[in-house]
Amino acid sequence: MHEKITEAPTRSEIDLNLHPDDPKHRPTKKRSSARVIGILLVVALVAGGFFIYRSTHKTPTTAAAGRGRGGRNVGDPNASVPVAVTAALRHDLPVYLDGLGSVEAFNTVTVKSRVDGEMMQVNFKEGQEVHKGDLLATIDPRPFQVALAQAQANLAKDQAQLADAKAIADRDAQLLKDGIIPQQQYDTQVALTNQIQAATQGDQAQIDNAKLNIDYAHITAPIDGRVGLRLVDPGNIIHSSDPNGLLVITQMEPIAVIFTLPEDALQMVNGRMRSGATLPVKAFSRDNGSQIASGTLLTIDNQIDQTTGTFRLKAVFDNKDRALWPNQFVNARLLIDTKRNAIIIPSAAVQRGDEGSFVYRINPSDNTAEVVPVTVGVTQDNISQIESGLAVNDLVVTDGQDRLRAGARVDPRPDTRSNGPANGSAGTPPRVPDPPAGASGSARPQFRPPATSPFGGSNSQPNAQSGNSQGFRQGNGNRRSRQQ
Repeated sequence: MHEKITEAPTRSEIDLNLHPDDPKHRPTKKRSSARVIGILLVVALVAGGFFIYRSTHKTPTTAAAGRGRGGRNVGDPNASVPVAVTAALRHDLPVYLDGLGSVEAFNTVTVKSRVDGEMMQVNFKEGQEVHKGDLLATIDPRPFQVALAQAQANLAKDQAQLADAKAIADRDAQLLKDGIIPQQQYDTQVALTNQIQAATQGDQAQIDNAKLNIDYAHITAPIDGRVGLRLVDPGNIIHSSDPNGLLVITQMEPIAVIFTLPEDALQMVNGRMRSGATLPVKAFSRDNGSQIASGTLLTIDNQIDQTTGTFRLKAVFDNKDRALWPNQFVNARLLIDTKRNAIIIPSAAVQRGDEGSFVYRINPSDNTAEVVPVTVGVTQDNISQIESGLAVNDLVVTDGQDRLRAGARVDPRPDTRSNGPANGSAGTPPRVPDPPAGASGSARPQFRPPATSPFGGSNSQPNAQSGNSQGFRQGNGNRRSRQQ
């Protein structure tokens, strides 16, 4: 009889007979985890490679972007620096003194009544232009007409008495000569005659006074000017002692502007006036936005205000268009001198260092910058006069100086800023003339004074932001303001 031999199960068989829900028996799960880990490793390797690629290409890309934006080109020391340039110009440079002032009428009259009575009639309209002698108002004249009649009656009575007294005096004179009457009687008659004659003179004065009151009852314009608002209406009883008056008349043509300047400018202005020169004055609005009128300087006040260190000046304007109004605040600009054939450049081109003022001048042959010391004369608005150091048509840098050094290569471009000095007006491209004969390189951008500069003609306007390093363009450090 054969015995059945049962072999012991192997480890793998034991594992296969385990319960299918046994968490330790998951061979498929292990294979899935390994696949995921492999994928993550591949992604990590790709990301690392991309990061290394970006890191190695970052510096040249940034440098290229910097060159595209006009940066410093740190990566390439031989690269050209873009700068704005303009050429020096020979032009007359007017020198102005600016001060804050106010408009004042040459004559201002507050019309008052010189007699008491009822306002019967008003013969003017508010804001009307009147002439000297025009009838403005009428006060009831009847009381003065009655007084005139009474004075005339008294005069007639006294004149009759005077005639009788003179006749008696003449007869007494003949009787005295014949020795009929004494001398005392004659003298008494003569004295009586003189008294009656004096009474007639008093009566005539009363008549003249009554006539004068009648004239005063008809109020007339004392000057040519513009009538203001009416202060008294018809029907009111007015008195000569009333403080406000009936109306105000201001002379509008011509008109004056009173403005102040620092006392440091007194010798300059006084010297020009003593030489007999006519000094033009322009009046601008409070914000310096527009020119209002043009006139001439009339006189200088006879003293300096010690509290402000300023002196007052008076300019006269014809004001035919009524552009100026009494008590209006204006900015006055006095033309004190003109620098003939001066070499001028934009003030933005002038730099200042330890050794004084200098500019960056461009050599057109190789487009390199060089440092040129200059002597600055008058600075007017955004324009500077160069007394020495530059010649006409020399190219100077007006923008981008912070990137320059002596000998640096530049990429010169015309200064095309809308408010820059290279433009005749906003939005107008700069005029680029042909280069001088024998010059090499690109055409030079010619500097043209802006429309808002003193060279712009009759429509020139002051610039509130301009400076004056030499003291030729004076401001008023003690300006009055309606806001103060």
